[in-house]
Amino acid sequence: MNEESNYRLNVGLIIVNNYGKVLICKRKNSNQWQFPQGGIDKGESPIEAAKREIFEEVGIKPSKIKVLGKIKDWVKYEIPKELAKKSFKKKGIVGQKQKWFIFKIKSEACISFVNDPDNEFDDFAWVSYWRPIALIVSFKKEVYRNVLAELLPIYFNEFLDVS
Repeated sequence: MNEESNYRLNVGLIIVNNYGKVLICKRKNSNQWQFPQGGIDKGESPIEAAKREIFEEVGIKPSKIKVLGKIKDWVKYEIPKELAKKSFKKKGIVGQKQKWFIFKIKSEACISFVNDPDNEFDDFAWVSYWRPIALIVSFKKEVYRNVLAELLPIYFNEFLDVS
């Protein structure tokens, strides 16, 4: 197994509303918050996975969002052994390799967790752009900081009228 195959391909999803707030979700039965994210299925492109995951995890249909942008390169993080899912351990997966996207909701959408086959979340909040860094588990903080910094110009372009 090569080093790259030890990482599960995944998409990270930053969803912004019309007020410039970003969506974070609370993991079920915990006080851990995160952006929606999910695996890329075989034969699926990262953008296809992103749109599918948004619908599955938070119930927003692809027709209700627009893509604002994505990060240039893939980012990786390792999952602490004691927190890794059993299925990851069996496959030798040590972390996730992610392509991050930023989306804007076209109109106010109702957030719903009913489509999620993994039933991961039980609450959500709309927060300021940098707030998720304070709420995320420590092993993802660097990824969140780097992704938010890289996507900041796209966010600013959408929400700041510089004319």
